[in-house]
Amino acid sequence: MLKSAVPILASLNEEETTKFYTQKLGFTFYSSWDGYIILGRDKIIIHLWPCKDPEIPKATGCYINVTGVDKLYAEYEPLGIVHPNGALQEMPWKMKQFSILDNNGNIIHFGEEMAD
Repeated sequence: MLKSAVPILASLNEEETTKFYTQKLGFTFYSSWDGYIILGRDKIIIHLWPCKDPEIPKATGCYINVTGVDKLYAEYEPLGIVHPNGALQEMPWKMKQFSILDNNGNIIHFGEEMAD
């Protein structure tokens, strides 16, 4: 039985990525070695691997299911990290979601199931 998944995203700079995730996204730093970073917030863990090609993060991302998407959006929106086309909206697949870009260019979608 599947239990959970951990996204592994690209990081162009260990120090800057750690700073972005801890200071802007409210994640806790857990560990790093040779540029590989592990961070978490609530029940979500994200790994980031060291990458030198800035094009790779532009083509990667993840989707995080949340509760309280309105509150999370209100936390992140003033920080200027919401994707230009990623404002909070209700989607046809019954999710209310928004998207951010991290400091590397990875897109992260945050979504909450909408009631029928």
